[in-house]
Amino acid sequence: MATYPFTHNTAEQRYELDLLDGTRALACYSLRPDGTVVLTHTEVPPSHEGQGIGSLLIEQTLTAIRNDGRRIVPLCSFAVSYLNRHPEWQDLRADR
Repeated sequence: MATYPFTHNTAEQRYELDLLDGTRALACYSLRPDGTVVLTHTEVPPSHEGQGIGSLLIEQTLTAIRNDGRRIVPLCSFAVSYLNRHPEWQDLRADR
């Protein structure tokens, strides 16, 4: 898989993968007062669907959240599905 620039856009409350063709994959969130990150939505441009971009985005998002010492509540169905398939991320869940 190609490598894409990953950024945390705090102003827009989202993590972004720059797909190098003028489009971005997004992992949107809201932040609770206690610092918990609520993952609300992921979005991959239609031209990039089925290429593993969503999984790459969530993995990098979870890594960034772990590095920040935060926990998550996944509301986005894609994030929930990813977490159910990857037990190595369960320690980040604040909803368990």
